Amino acid sequence: MRTGRLLGSGRSADVYEIDETWVLRRDREGRGDATAEATVMEHVRRHGYPVPGVRAATRGDLVMERLTGPTMLEAFGAGLFSAEEAGLTLARLLRRLHAVPARLSADPAVRVLHLDLHPDNVMLTPDGPKVIDWTNAEEGPPGLDWGMSAVILAQVAVGGEARAGVAGETLAAMLDANTDCVTRDGLAQAVRRRAANPTMSPTEVQLLGEAEELVRTLAF
Repeated sequence: MRTGRLLGSGRSADVYEIDETWVLRRDREGRGDATAEATVMEHVRRHGYPVPGVRAATRGDLVMERLTGPTMLEAFGAGLFSAEEAGLTLARLLRRLHAVPARLSADPAVRVLHLDLHPDNVMLTPDGPKVIDWTNAEEGPPGLDWGMSAVILAQVAVGGEARAGVAGETLAAMLDANTDCVTRDGLAQAVRRRAANPTMSPTEVQLLGEAEELVRTLAF
């Protein structure tokens, strides 16, 4: 598929303009499966979950609705969104996602998991927050999804960089009144998965122990 103007790049994919309504996300690494991702997105969308609409997908390309608005992370930098608002929004999005029945499993304890829900994967559109990047989505226990979001935020919080303070405040707000959603097993699995993630830098992996301890302090 022909691509237009490059709109943005992530760790493993680039997003290109098609027109005013649609964009193309193209996988650079060849590890993902956009057809499987599109299926999950359409499933949760049918249940009212806020995701971009999907027009077409191949293994490496995903044509989806073009969204207007900053990511939550960009909104921090512009002073448009507070850490407390971000944490509460992430918590609402996780709870709302886990109210969607699984597509494949008949086990009522199993739900659709995003497994990468953090401020850079939430776009603040005029219609409200919408969740992007479903590359890692699968079905499983909700505690794993909460654990993954918590660990991602905690890694930034303990990293000592410019966004560390905001990440820590966001994490605390996300877990406030939601500590029952984080399970010890889910947290342990999240740490193992992050350690095995090929896109993680050695520095990020080294922060996992301290990040896990921060989440434990807040959640248990």
